[in-house]
Amino acid sequence: MEKQKNAVGRRKEAVTRVFLSRGEGKITVNDKDYKAYFPLVYLQNQVEQPFKALDSADKFDVKINATGGGLKGQAEAAKLGIARALIENNPEVRPTLKAAGLLKRDPRSVERKKPGRKKARRSFQFSKR
Repeated sequence: MEKQKNAVGRRKEAVTRVFLSRGEGKITVNDKDYKAYFPLVYLQNQVEQPFKALDSADKFDVKINATGGGLKGQAEAAKLGIARALIENNPEVRPTLKAAGLLKRDPRSVERKKPGRKKARRSFQFSKR
């Protein structure tokens, strides 16, 4: 790998830009360590998942710019972005990542609010009298 590779990951309203380069396994999100940025362990595991699938956690440094959404959406967007950047670096790892389900973009998002309703589906309380 002669220069850094980059990719984009999206989930709900969250968008992450991932920059992958050779290194010793340092992951930073918005200029913070990812363990400080994602305090919950299961979110940290989401970010680490592509590296665990390939057993290459200590071979790359990752810099992530995350915007929009919440922490969970950003963590899942980072997971997709890292997987895409790893494929850009080495196309032979694609079948491994695909079998682990790391290349699927989750299309679910918040349903829009409908007119005459309180939320997307919730109606106002009905009064018979």
